[in-house]
Amino acid sequence: MPLPTLGILGGGQRGRMTALAAAPLAIPVRILCDRETGTGRALADVTVADWTAPDVLRTWAAPCDVVTVESEWAPADRLLEAAPGTVVQPGVDALVTIRHKGRQRRALAAAGVPQPDLVLAQTLDEAREAVGRFGAAVLKRFEGSYDGYGNATVRSAGDVDAAWDTLAADDGLLVESFVDFEAEAAVTVARTPDGDAVVYPAVRSEHRDHRLHAAVVPAGFSEATEHEARRVALATIAALDVTGVATVEMFVTRSGRVLVNEVAPRPHNTAHLTLDAHHTSQFENHVRAVLGLPLGDPGLRVPAACMVNVLGTRDGTASPDLSVALSPAGASLHLYAKDDVRPSRKMGHVTVTAGDVESARQRAESAASVIRL
Repeated sequence: MPLPTLGILGGGQRGRMTALAAAPLAIPVRILCDRETGTGRALADVTVADWTAPDVLRTWAAPCDVVTVESEWAPADRLLEAAPGTVVQPGVDALVTIRHKGRQRRALAAAGVPQPDLVLAQTLDEAREAVGRFGAAVLKRFEGSYDGYGNATVRSAGDVDAAWDTLAADDGLLVESFVDFEAEAAVTVARTPDGDAVVYPAVRSEHRDHRLHAAVVPAGFSEATEHEARRVALATIAALDVTGVATVEMFVTRSGRVLVNEVAPRPHNTAHLTLDAHHTSQFENHVRAVLGLPLGDPGLRVPAACMVNVLGTRDGTASPDLSVALSPAGASLHLYAKDDVRPSRKMGHVTVTAGDVESARQRAESAASVIRL
């Protein structure tokens, strides 16, 4: 029986690491992206073309047994229109629901998933009224808000007008009550087409300037909070009927409640440490899940781990100094092979495993600080 061919819509670092995970299983990978980034060249058959063009999509997808996506913004719906027989995982319905925060929040509310207080404001007056009631709020564009883009924190109804002009679409925007959280958590789930699932341990995440800076595991939550975070994540992914790997980012409040913040229906930055710290990485389990193969063990194989992102600090061509970057002992460096570097662009990450979280965090921060791109 021939091995299946996996197609990936998207040519960034997640596509690269998914292709890398498929390689030991001898699963061939095809990547379609709309611009050259350099990330997948050595690992897959890469096509750079207009990925919204029906003829491009049909020709590229024809050899693929299953197509997955690097992000929820990939044109999976256009692919199904161009080639209706294509198997797309996660399903297009799930992607269309998740990529629009209004539809996503309605689906989660219908499933009883805990969320912050929110209003799907269709008018400026509704947004003002919601912020006046919440006291402080985060306004989010329904589509295209991520990593600090498309969001605005407001402290009073008087601050809403400028944010509305920037963020509101024809159907309005999301107004979410500001959560005074104790910690941010993320839980990754791998789920097959028939609903079998495995759940990774919760990760404690830290953001700077609205971007993930570091992630550590174990998260250090109480047993009850860890159990609730994993329960909520599994319920969220099941409610959205996601196939493959997905991550649920959550707030842990000072009273111990777990509230869903964001849902990512694909491999996620907070789980990159699974490459070095877990029996089966999120990327391998994504490959297994979308192809309907048995899922791997999501458990830790080390006592603790910390991942720190490596961001660009300048504009220009990427030219990492490997002699310096590889000098810290015990640090695993993952560079994404991006041709160009920009300030704050994610260029790689470093992971350190250790006997405890504090040691792993200290060594990971130190290792990341010496990397120059």
